[in-house]
Amino acid sequence: MSIPNKPRLLTGDRPTGKLHLGHYFGSLQSRVALQEQHQNFILIADVQALTDHFHHPEQVSENVLEVLKDNLAVGLKEEHCTFVLQSQVPEIAELTVFFSNLVTLSRLQQNPTVRHEIRQKQALFGESVTYGFLGYPISQAADLAAFQAEVVPVGEDQLPILEQSRELIRTFHRYYGEVFPEPQALMAQHRRIKGLDGQQKMGKSLGNAIHLADSAEVTQQRVMGAVTDPQKIRKNDPGHPEVCTVYTYHALFQPENLGQVHQECTQGQRGCVSCKKELSEKINTHLQPLRERRSALNEKHPELTALLLDHTETARVTSRATLQKVRQGMRLMVKTE
Repeated sequence: MSIPNKPRLLTGDRPTGKLHLGHYFGSLQSRVALQEQHQNFILIADVQALTDHFHHPEQVSENVLEVLKDNLAVGLKEEHCTFVLQSQVPEIAELTVFFSNLVTLSRLQQNPTVRHEIRQKQALFGESVTYGFLGYPISQAADLAAFQAEVVPVGEDQLPILEQSRELIRTFHRYYGEVFPEPQALMAQHRRIKGLDGQQKMGKSLGNAIHLADSAEVTQQRVMGAVTDPQKIRKNDPGHPEVCTVYTYHALFQPENLGQVHQECTQGQRGCVSCKKELSEKINTHLQPLRERRSALNEKHPELTALLLDHTETARVTSRATLQKVRQGMRLMVKTE
């Protein structure tokens, strides 16, 4: 599974729903490209998913294998990656408790990523943010530290979370001695992907996503409902591609023809309906091989469950060794074999 003598990379997903094009361009493609260059730990973070889905734990559980299937369908290989189910690694929970003593409440509240996500979830939390949600950066730091991660693929919006992890590791080292590497950011190649409704982020819970598991018909329906240039009412009206959500997707799925799309739009030679139909065809053609691989995995749930649990147990060799060093550094009682 893991490859020795190569940098350890940790990344992963919260199983709050099937993965979508935002994950595909923001993370999954990079994982596939990097998988032979690193020791890869792919974390399915079901415990962290409960920080804002605590009222629907059954949905989190149901989505664990869906997320695993998405990762395998895009091209990740089990011989190059160790897939880890977070809830089955008690060392992460233990390290989260230790790390929670090393960060102040005000520091957590100042994290811009956390502040932004709290604002997004006002309907869920109101004025009463849970301890688990506010403290999820501590859990993420424990993920990285437990598996001795050296490299973390991140988008720009996740840099504050990674920096907080690095701070926690440095604080731990100051008190207890060096145990962990200080993980370095590996910037994602693509920026955040817009939602179909024009919002800056495509999200599982926002209803503005195309999921990797969607059928060709569903994909076409969702593309046809995408937001376009509000000033382009008729086909012959000159368009403004820079404000059109559909145009941003053309840039992803047919960059070689982007100049032609831009010209036809600005000169009033391209209607929005035909533009959307062309885009949906491009997306469906691109995703068809992935969908076929994913469909084949639908018949293998017992095998996938066994794979995930086996990989997780393999990963615990690393997390157990890490926690042994942690307890030694903290002068806690250590069990000897």
